[in-house]
Amino acid sequence: MKILPYILFNGNCREAVSFYAEVFGSPNADVITNKEIVSNAESEIEKDDKQFVMHSKRIINEANVMFSDLVPGMAFIEGNNVTLIIISDEMEEIKDVYFKLKEGGTVDKELQKTFWSKAYCSMRDRFGIGWQMSFEKGVNG
Repeated sequence: MKILPYILFNGNCREAVSFYAEVFGSPNADVITNKEIVSNAESEIEKDDKQFVMHSKRIINEANVMFSDLVPGMAFIEGNNVTLIIISDEMEEIKDVYFKLKEGGTVDKELQKTFWSKAYCSMRDRFGIGWQMSFEKGVNG
């Protein structure tokens, strides 16, 4: 199991990712926008929101750091924009941690299949710490 920081931005993620790349001398990383993952026919995303970054990852001082813009419509609260993401290739490990962390917490997205993961969720634990979990077979090997 890996635990990585995940930083959320209020529409300026691309700028932040470029800034951190310059500051830390990290290599270029892919930036995936909302537009790239949602077809126009299926899109409920507003035209202006399609430029927002859905996901990016940089290696900073040998650590993976993940970035994205907030989902359109979510309130940006400075200081609450950093979560920890647990990545595991063990489904039972994901489920175990999910059920333990959600006790007394608030679940934003229940543990479920997405187009990028067989099991993904996001929540805040009872202490207000933001967590995401993603099952990614083969990431630890």
